[in-house]
Amino acid sequence: MIRLVIADDHPLILNGLTGLFNFEEDFQVLASCSNGTDALDEIRRQRPDVAVLDIRMPGLNGIEVARRVTEERLGARLVLLTAALEDEDMLDAVMLGIQGVVLKEMAPQFLVQCIRKVHAGEQWLERRSAKQALEKLLKREAGGREVAHLLTQREIELVRMVAGGSRNKEIADKLCISEGTVKVHLHNIYQKINVDGRVALLRYAQEKGLV
Repeated sequence: MIRLVIADDHPLILNGLTGLFNFEEDFQVLASCSNGTDALDEIRRQRPDVAVLDIRMPGLNGIEVARRVTEERLGARLVLLTAALEDEDMLDAVMLGIQGVVLKEMAPQFLVQCIRKVHAGEQWLERRSAKQALEKLLKREAGGREVAHLLTQREIELVRMVAGGSRNKEIADKLCISEGTVKVHLHNIYQKINVDGRVALLRYAQEKGLV
């Protein structure tokens, strides 16, 4: 038997998954959860073979639950369900070593096949998205090494905040420094990486995988 804990915050989908899995003779649904917190509790308690998690859930999302499962070495293999696969989601999945990622638009039988493969120790990832995620990860690591030679950790932190849309006052408040000090930091950063303003700094941060 493949023992499952499943989680999705949409009742129709959760009921549909429960019915689908109960129809399979080699599947046993141990718990059906409507949020990530309950799912993590059930995984800790039931120790399933496979956890099937919606990426978008209130409280803890699927990625966060998967991270806790991995950190706590709870033993469950992990399958993520998603309506739309964002690059960052796939990157997180690859970095966490998640074994399966399935789009909700796919036929239910593909999810059943995915679970069986994952339970057997194989992977089921959408190839194009996984390839893009790995390329992005390699780019980020290479960019990070290059930036670390040019900027201090505080300057890298400031670059990320600027690239995230924070204004000077917000940055000053978060870092507990004055706006004047923020401006001095920015001036030094512009000189070190040879850019002429916030827009160019954003492009630089994107190119180096800092955001």
